[in-house]
Amino acid sequence: MVDAERFRGTRSTALSSVFVTDPAAAPSTLGYLGPVGTFTEQAVFTQPDLAEMNHRRFDTIVEVLRAVEAGTIDRGFAAIENMIEGAVNATIDTLAFDAELLIQREVVMNISMNLLVHPGVTLADIAHVRSIPVAYAQCRRFLTDQLPHATIEATNSTADAARELAESGRRDTAAIAPQRAGEVYELETLAADIEDHPENQTRFVLVGRDGIPPATGHDKSSIVIYQRTDEPGSLVAILSEFAARNINLTKLESRPTRKGLGDYCFLIDCEGHISDGLVGDALRNIHTKHGRVKFLGSYPSAYGSAEVQSSNRAGPAEGDAWLADLRARIR
Repeated sequence: MVDAERFRGTRSTALSSVFVTDPAAAPSTLGYLGPVGTFTEQAVFTQPDLAEMNHRRFDTIVEVLRAVEAGTIDRGFAAIENMIEGAVNATIDTLAFDAELLIQREVVMNISMNLLVHPGVTLADIAHVRSIPVAYAQCRRFLTDQLPHATIEATNSTADAARELAESGRRDTAAIAPQRAGEVYELETLAADIEDHPENQTRFVLVGRDGIPPATGHDKSSIVIYQRTDEPGSLVAILSEFAARNINLTKLESRPTRKGLGDYCFLIDCEGHISDGLVGDALRNIHTKHGRVKFLGSYPSAYGSAEVQSSNRAGPAEGDAWLADLRARIR
């Protein structure tokens, strides 16, 4: 177990999420990207039930998700999308192609990047900057303006960059990492809040092998659609199933299927729950007429309002009753 107290008072806070309130109902082991001090760990500690679980840290996101599927751990927690850089491909591709897992929850957190160094190091001393690619990609303006000659080097996580810097003792190197990582590994913050956009946010998901959370009336569903045939209008036909039912899409992204160049699948997030009549009807039609649908989960949404989704709960049964009433009037 990790002490939740150490994460209080940090600038990065979860903006929205829904968490389990019954500790007895929560799974016992949670895996996420380590080591201590990652943004992922910081997001975990915004969730009271997740903070109380037994924690296991992994070197990569793929290892986290594979451990959940193998049953080594009960739940996994991983970044899936950043406001600036878009999808976290390691998470998206593993869920879409390599694992049979269901999203249980999403958590959105503000992200603040910091340039960490050994005490006394100045910008003029820095020849190397190390971090996870998705992190330094969010600080391009600062790196271009302040460290144009520094070599950018990739690590497995932001906290790994800080830990490796602390262990190496190198004074020609800086790490881009959370403030908490600097505290853990006794590094100095040479420059704070170096991200290109102060409003930067990252979306995280909690995944499990099975189970769909019940509808809350403010939910999101995630799917992957593998087209049956690649032909003109195929994407339009898929999207029309949502448009015809007034279902709002919050995300639409194409990903290569790994079967050949030009062969793509579509990742879609839509408002509503699989138990909603219209959402279920749309996914059934897509699966029947347009291609295979891989269901990634229905879970409480961190965006929008429940009022927007109210129409999704109507469905074929309502239309059937309307039609039956008209037919009953045939003489």
